[in-house]
Amino acid sequence: MFETLTPAKPDPILTIMAAFREDKRADKIDVSVGVYKDEAGGTPIVAAVREAELLLHAQQQTKTYLGPLGDVGFNDLMRGLVFGQQADKARIRTAQTPGGCGALRLLADLVAAARPDATVHIPDPTWVNHEPLLASSGLKLKSYSYFDRAGGGVRFDAMVRDLAVAKPGDVVLLHGCCHNPTGADLDMAQWKTIGTLMLDRGLFPLVDLAYQGLGFGLEEDAGPVRHLASIMPEMAVAASCSKNFAVYRDRVGAAFILASSAAAADVAGAKLATIGRGMWSMPPDHGAAAVKIVLEDEGLRANWKAELDGMRERIQMLRANLASELTRLTNSDFSFVTRQTGMFSCLPLTDGQAQRLRDERGVYLLPDGRINVAGLNAQNTAPFAKAFAETR
Repeated sequence: MFETLTPAKPDPILTIMAAFREDKRADKIDVSVGVYKDEAGGTPIVAAVREAELLLHAQQQTKTYLGPLGDVGFNDLMRGLVFGQQADKARIRTAQTPGGCGALRLLADLVAAARPDATVHIPDPTWVNHEPLLASSGLKLKSYSYFDRAGGGVRFDAMVRDLAVAKPGDVVLLHGCCHNPTGADLDMAQWKTIGTLMLDRGLFPLVDLAYQGLGFGLEEDAGPVRHLASIMPEMAVAASCSKNFAVYRDRVGAAFILASSAAAADVAGAKLATIGRGMWSMPPDHGAAAVKIVLEDEGLRANWKAELDGMRERIQMLRANLASELTRLTNSDFSFVTRQTGMFSCLPLTDGQAQRLRDERGVYLLPDGRINVAGLNAQNTAPFAKAFAETR
């Protein structure tokens, strides 16, 4: 059986994580793995989530199945968080999923069933797991221009040119906010231009909203999705609670489809349930149940939002400090780091330089120069910047 298999291509993030764990140097720095870290280098449980889990432990009477679409209450609250209260609820259907990855895979299978000949256009670069998640559904992928490595922003004119020749019926994967791996986002004027282009060309938006609240704020980060929902006849959104609720290992996410009519939404929603039933049968509940308690309790929701705001503000402070140090040490302009959003930034490094940083300085980042800004703190920002400047 297994003698016919060939070795799997190593995942760069998992490989670097393992190497960091084995490194015995006391001054090693990890800015590779995509989790929020506090000043002490830990990834704490959000206080509101911890309190919600205590309530859940005291109140929950059963752990029986919820059904393939998950908890209706959780789904409704997540729909409000992502689409807002003014959304056309009759045209939206939601499935609770095992994290944002589960949402992406579920929606990819739905697209493959509905439009098997569609091409999914993905940004260059994009999150390392997008390609395997989408390609595993049998979809054809094609890259479109996105990141300007020289200036640290978006190659917007090139992006528009690439998408303007996409075929009607094709799918466009968009990062809703806090682009991973670059941190370079569209502004709202650019989002409106892309929305109009997709509407005119008959393209289908698939938005990955993995970091809502870590860019400019919960409402602000949902703005692009809500604008698209106001003009597009159809779209899909994959939302994750991993980062903004810090429930990484509990795998909490939601897949949304916006259809052209309530009847079409019913058909697509039923198909989501069928696909989910064939992949994971029923979604996990614990983390989603805690998120539901936070979102429906006014006090817990306010506390969660305050803690999320603090995480975002700390990342912005780290960005400012890093940009200042890099500019001072290299005599180059790194102000683009402060204009980017979310946890990630792509620094101008070659694969060889990234390897030297790991081998010689104990600094762990991805080969393409992606760093998790939240992996920095008051003690290691200056050493990181010094190592970077001396390795370029």
